[in-house]
Amino acid sequence: MAGRGRSSDRIEPSFSGRPARDDDEFSLDADDRVIGSRSARRGGSRPPPQRPARQRRREPREREGGSFFSFLRRVVYWCVVLFIWAGIGVAGLVVYYGSRMPSASTWAIPERPPNVKITAVDGSVIANRGATGGEALSLENMSPYIPEAVIAIEDRRFYSHFGVDPLGLGRAIVTNFTAGHMVQGGSTLTQQLAKNLFLSPERTLERKVQEVLLALWLEQKYTKDQILAMYLNRVFFGSNAYGVEAASRRYFNKSARDVNLGEAAVLAGLLKAPSRLSPARDADAANARAQLVLAAMREQGFITDSEVKTAMSQTPASAKSYWSGAGHYVADMVMDQLPGLIGDVKEDVIVDTTIDKSLEKKAEQSLVDVLGKEGGKLDASQAALVSIDGTGAIRALVGGRDYATSQFNRAVKAKRQPGSSFKPFVYAAALEKGLTPFSVFNDAPIRIGDWTPENYEKKYNGEVTLATALSRSLNTVAAQLVMYDGPDQVIKLAHRLGIESELQPNASIALGTSEVSLMELTASYAAFMNGGYKATPHVIRRVTTADGKVLYENTYDSPPRVLSEQIAAQMNAMMMGVIDNGTGKSAKIPGWQAAGKTGTTQNSRDALFVGFTSNLTTGVWFGNDDGKPMKKVTGGGLPAKAWKEFMIAAHKGLSPAPLFGNGQLIGDPNGQPMAQTAPDGGQPVTAEVPPPTTIGGIISGVFGGNENANRYPQAPVRQPTATAGNGPIPPADVAEGNGGGYGNVVPPGDVGAPQTTSSVQPRRTTLLDLIMGQ
Repeated sequence: MAGRGRSSDRIEPSFSGRPARDDDEFSLDADDRVIGSRSARRGGSRPPPQRPARQRRREPREREGGSFFSFLRRVVYWCVVLFIWAGIGVAGLVVYYGSRMPSASTWAIPERPPNVKITAVDGSVIANRGATGGEALSLENMSPYIPEAVIAIEDRRFYSHFGVDPLGLGRAIVTNFTAGHMVQGGSTLTQQLAKNLFLSPERTLERKVQEVLLALWLEQKYTKDQILAMYLNRVFFGSNAYGVEAASRRYFNKSARDVNLGEAAVLAGLLKAPSRLSPARDADAANARAQLVLAAMREQGFITDSEVKTAMSQTPASAKSYWSGAGHYVADMVMDQLPGLIGDVKEDVIVDTTIDKSLEKKAEQSLVDVLGKEGGKLDASQAALVSIDGTGAIRALVGGRDYATSQFNRAVKAKRQPGSSFKPFVYAAALEKGLTPFSVFNDAPIRIGDWTPENYEKKYNGEVTLATALSRSLNTVAAQLVMYDGPDQVIKLAHRLGIESELQPNASIALGTSEVSLMELTASYAAFMNGGYKATPHVIRRVTTADGKVLYENTYDSPPRVLSEQIAAQMNAMMMGVIDNGTGKSAKIPGWQAAGKTGTTQNSRDALFVGFTSNLTTGVWFGNDDGKPMKKVTGGGLPAKAWKEFMIAAHKGLSPAPLFGNGQLIGDPNGQPMAQTAPDGGQPVTAEVPPPTTIGGIISGVFGGNENANRYPQAPVRQPTATAGNGPIPPADVAEGNGGGYGNVVPPGDVGAPQTTSSVQPRRTTLLDLIMGQ
């Protein structure tokens, strides 16, 4: 028994039901052997039958496949879990950052900074001023190509998403990941608008969350068209241009209403990088970006292939220089005056000016032409021009050679000595005192106190009439007239006509030693042109809001009389002589009567010519900003040439009209209408001057009749005696000759005997080095 038991202990279990063989052990797994042995020892239940060998051979493959799908299931599971937790985290961030924002009930679109639109008399835009650089336009008023181009390149699903575009965001992530760097952005136009309206440009998670919340709010509160219009009117296009109107005028010098397809593509392309892609900075880069915009528009179905070809030819090669042009001097002048007229600008306004844009361009061109031809060789680097009509309305103003180089307005803000261009005020004051253009003075060396004025050419002409003395710009006669009139009377008359600067009451005022601006000097001459009415210079006609409400309208249509008709007519005739046969011959205009006066300061530091026709009064200045002397430039040189070029262009196509008074010298002893002297030598009786035939077109109603004329205060009456210095000055003696009139005047200083040009006395003092005029 014992032996059997030991023998049976050596028998291995067989799951096949047959006696076990020694090699059967190698057909079992290690686990089977262990289980079988344990079962046999325990005497337990019989182990499960062994599976067929074919099935056992497939088992490893099945376990491998099950492991892969099990891994995949685990990945999906954990991804879902992570997605849920990520959603919870995002929701938490939204709630957290949203709680840091003001209540949505307080959200409001911030006001767009006001724009000042400055227009010429024909309604065309001179310039825009303000933080944006242009007015706001509705989608209906701007070129339809602009919104299409922006949508195509920036947010092609703008009209279908809800403020955030998941598809666009995903596409941007894939594109940027593939490219290895930032290529596309995932922000919608609504998000960009929210950022521009409410948020800072910093890139933080908080700002991005707030951007999304604000975009959702915008989409809920406004229509798609409203959102697009707000975006296009506020987005930055570079070069200090905010909004499509500002950008269009900046780069193409036209309104966004008139932008063509190629230009719209350039504008839309700017949004990616306004500075780098600016056509003013890199035209090639701007054009290359515009081609991408056109391709995007074609892909979206906005345009056809033929339109793409047309647009390629329309795309500008380079942007025009915006910060140039004389119109900007006018715009700056308007902005300086506007607060005094309407207060702070709180909404978009339109300023209608008196500027004629065609005249403005002609004025600028005339200065550029003369400076370009002769300025270099004569050391003249700057010039300015003002042109005013009979009402004082400024029709053209150029403040310098190039606004882009220097924005200082030399026509308005610079005050310089006018030289002999101040003399008409001296002569007008003398006429008011009782002299005539034919009163005779002795052009000879003269001493007034310690001052001995000399003529520009240092020559003397002996006895001359006032008309001749003015046409030749004789300094000795002007000095005598100042003492005859009295400096105070000259100053009063100058202020009455429009000079606002402070004038020094001394004898040298005769030669224009007190500083004035070109604008006030020119406006004062307009009183001669229009027959004696003050021409207050003004450039702003009307200020209105965008919806047409009038905020200001000028009241310069009823000017006061500041000079009698007779004096105005006599001065016009004398100043005609300056151009016809005097120092201003270079200013002759074929077919037109013109009058004016030259002016040159000591050592040719300043040279001026101020003159007028029946239509315009224009003043021109040449010189250097640093006061450097020019090379013998006089008022009859460069200024007169530029004046002539401008005035010929300004009068092209107009019918010539005579000056006020028809250029006749009242008091002419040779048979012209004149003032008759009473037999007893008393107050002369002046012949009536016929009213002008052209001034009515300048100042409506002023010369409608005596009733209208009497509304204005009369000019001072001529007095038989006046005070100059410390004693009275006798009235003029009656001269010998035809028809009487006023004759030789006893000069108020020590005047030498009449001399010829060959007997000129040497200079007696050096004061004239400081005060000298032509």
